[in-house]
Amino acid sequence: MRISFIGAGRVAHHLAAVLSQNHQIVQIYSRSLAHAQTLAAQVSARATTNIAELEAEVDLVIIAVSDQAIAEVIQQAHAQLADVLIVHTSGSTDIQVLAKVHARAGVFYPLQTFSLEREVEWQATPLFVEATQPHDQVRLTQLANSLSSRVYQYSSAQRLSLHLAAVFACNFSNYCYDMAKQIVDAEQVDFSLLYPLILETAHKAVQHDPKQMQTGPAMRGDQNILKMHQQMLDDVHREDLKNVYNVMSQQILQSHHVEE
Repeated sequence: MRISFIGAGRVAHHLAAVLSQNHQIVQIYSRSLAHAQTLAAQVSARATTNIAELEAEVDLVIIAVSDQAIAEVIQQAHAQLADVLIVHTSGSTDIQVLAKVHARAGVFYPLQTFSLEREVEWQATPLFVEATQPHDQVRLTQLANSLSSRVYQYSSAQRLSLHLAAVFACNFSNYCYDMAKQIVDAEQVDFSLLYPLILETAHKAVQHDPKQMQTGPAMRGDQNILKMHQQMLDDVHREDLKNVYNVMSQQILQSHHVEE
């Protein structure tokens, strides 16, 4: 396939790199010429900062920009690419954001966290496809199958539930790691001592029902430990961490029917 990208961020970087192994990446658009040129050079494509310069003789255009920019981008791209299949990569944006402007609209959503510093294990990454046209649905499914062994045809509402769940499972949990590191850094304690605990918790969460795997003082209803931790955070004037600690502890108490 001949594929162009609108966007040159983390998602575009990883998708363009893996797709370039078996497909031709034609153009990379970005508002930043430097970003477009950097990615274009990696996948032997041409860089542009003008959507009107995007070639219409391509099979697929992938919009990989921030969610809030998708509606504006499709308005700009439609006139130039009226007959081209255009997809976005967002988990939280309804396909209708594209479809109400562009007839051949679709979604190509990888459920993964992307960082430039780490490679993506594509075969294990769930990919979700949706299209307004049946033949485009088939083409997107075939493309997804070439990357991943886990391909799903989910609706926009289903994808949105996954995106919300991913915020809890990924973004919030990572911030918990951040807070944990702040606590031990303050006492010059090595954060890596928590690595086995972090990994074992993740392993249990993917192998069992997370609710059944819950441990800790809130799970046990141990008010003495809860109060001691709260006092420790008071002593170091970390009201922010104390607020998070209290909210999460209370939720665990309620979830497991532990009486205070």
